[in-house]
Amino acid sequence: MDRLFGTDGIRGITNQEMNVLFALKVGMAIGTYFGEGSRILMAKDARSGGEMLTRAVQSGLMSVGVKVFDAGYLPTPGLQYGVKTLGYDGGVMITASHNPPEYNGIKVIGSNGVEVDRESEVRIEQIYFEARFNSLPWNRVSQEVRREDRVAEVYTKGILQHVDLERVRQRNFKVVIDGANSVGSLTTPMVANALNCKTLGVNTNLDYNFPARVPEPTVETLKDTAEVVRSVKADLGVAHDGDADRAVFIDSEGRVQWGDRSGTLLSYWASRKSPSFPKRVFTAVSSSSLVEEYLSKVGINVNFTKVGSVIIAHTLLREGGVAGFEENGGFIFPAHQFVRDGAMSFALMLDMLATERISSAELFNTLPRYYTAKTKVPLTNDIDLDRVYNRLIEVYGGKGKVITVDGVKVVSRDFWFLVRKSGTEPILRIMVETKDQEKLNELTQEIVRLITQ
Repeated sequence: MDRLFGTDGIRGITNQEMNVLFALKVGMAIGTYFGEGSRILMAKDARSGGEMLTRAVQSGLMSVGVKVFDAGYLPTPGLQYGVKTLGYDGGVMITASHNPPEYNGIKVIGSNGVEVDRESEVRIEQIYFEARFNSLPWNRVSQEVRREDRVAEVYTKGILQHVDLERVRQRNFKVVIDGANSVGSLTTPMVANALNCKTLGVNTNLDYNFPARVPEPTVETLKDTAEVVRSVKADLGVAHDGDADRAVFIDSEGRVQWGDRSGTLLSYWASRKSPSFPKRVFTAVSSSSLVEEYLSKVGINVNFTKVGSVIIAHTLLREGGVAGFEENGGFIFPAHQFVRDGAMSFALMLDMLATERISSAELFNTLPRYYTAKTKVPLTNDIDLDRVYNRLIEVYGGKGKVITVDGVKVVSRDFWFLVRKSGTEPILRIMVETKDQEKLNELTQEIVRLITQ
């Protein structure tokens, strides 16, 4: 093993590869990277092992002379905003985001509130594997973990400054918030209450078993929540993943909307909110064709990247733009911060609905209609990944444009698909999009059959 970091942070099964000894050494490596005397803010989501791993990482940080501050339970974007605005040198978030309940993980945040870039990840990995930890005498190790209780309030106030408070409050929106039994249950309701929403909570008790649904919000996992939105005649539903950096929306007709659909609308709105920003967005190669079709008509240039919010965030930082997003519900609003932020996405959506004075169903109906399927295949030892990719190109390459930025994507006139190795789980992710429902089912089954054979 020569890598720790995946697509977004370090992840593993709790008490197996993600165990106390591992977390301790990772904490020592992170602390060595930031340096003695650095001030590091930590938080966690509601996953199993969160307290255990937090204390292990904190011990590692303290052993190399880092000053540690604990903010308790927070969404990842809350911690990131706290690091940026309260003057910390960096942050560490204990979370495995959308992964299944048995997973936990570690995210490393830079002083600007963004996950550290790939080069910094490599430096931390080198320190870890070569055991080049800072070695300090007994009287220079850090002596205590201090509490930091300002973050939730600072974070929610930061979100609210980007919306027209009075206009939204006057609408008295009825909203359903699905907190995934984790930390989105803490701060998104605070935002909703400040916006004078009538709020109904679903799965808003913290529970490491995630009893209601798996942490990843999808059409399949949100069927019950969608039924609640429909039955109570809510104006909007929002569902988070485990650390609430994603927001998947359910419209007023109870339809679950993919993140690239909401991301397209929010990008248009971000361009209205930030007129001085460059008229371009960055999105992953996994996003729908509708993104370019819609945004090009309103003068916004679309740029595609590899999958991963870290890549999108650092590209935005480097090149500038009004927004960045992924089809999984992660949306970056640079005027607020250069990271995915589920509560910020929720507030922006309400702001747009209040200004446009239409229902959320009518708003999503303005987008081109495509049919999308997502599935996955376990990545077992008997699957030759290169052979799979080559076979896909061999079978489908003659039907359209082949893109190998991240896995294999084939774009034809009436369909596209993407097959890529997950950066967070041992699976192959498969996305298919067509303009015809029957073609969608047929092509998806065909691709899965080809891979498994």
